[in-house]
Amino acid sequence: MSEKFVLASHNPGKIKEMSAILARFGVEVVSPKELGITVDVEETGTTFAENAMLKAKAICAASGLPAIADDSGLCVDALNGGPGVYSARYGGEGLDDKGRYTLLLNSLRGQTTRAAHFTCSIACAFPGGDTLTAEGRCDGTIAFAPMGEGGFGYDPVFFVPSLAKTFGQLTAEEKSAISHRGKALAAFSEKLATYLRK
Repeated sequence: MSEKFVLASHNPGKIKEMSAILARFGVEVVSPKELGITVDVEETGTTFAENAMLKAKAICAASGLPAIADDSGLCVDALNGGPGVYSARYGGEGLDDKGRYTLLLNSLRGQTTRAAHFTCSIACAFPGGDTLTAEGRCDGTIAFAPMGEGGFGYDPVFFVPSLAKTFGQLTAEEKSAISHRGKALAAFSEKLATYLRK
């Protein structure tokens, strides 16, 4: 049977990625837009997990359906873990993905320590009040220049040493096998499968 979940995101890249991974569990992912929901959730949490739960609960309340939200971001050692929870808003509202990663590269100019990791927290809120959470992390470094056209966000500058490629150079399958979101979704999927069997 197909379960319908609302994904609390307007990011088409994220919706596509989540749909592909969750389809294996008979979960159909719909966007708030498809349901005519225009709730804009203020991300006031200080952690990825808090922000994910805020979004999931708000969208669940608005739709009456189980809602999945993720909050993820890039944490760069040389920037004391920044941009972190501000990854999507790094540099202010006027910047697009390319503007944000260009700003990041500029702020790391001259830095020899380029270690970084992506973190993803997933939260799911059910109409009855139940919640599920999961986390994932992918370690890498910040490249010296963008490489690859794939993915979204900081993908062209996030370099994975074991593959000698950036996220932007990986296929969707390669990326979801190792990415923070792929790992978080794998952990979340196990919890969800157990929950749905109840």
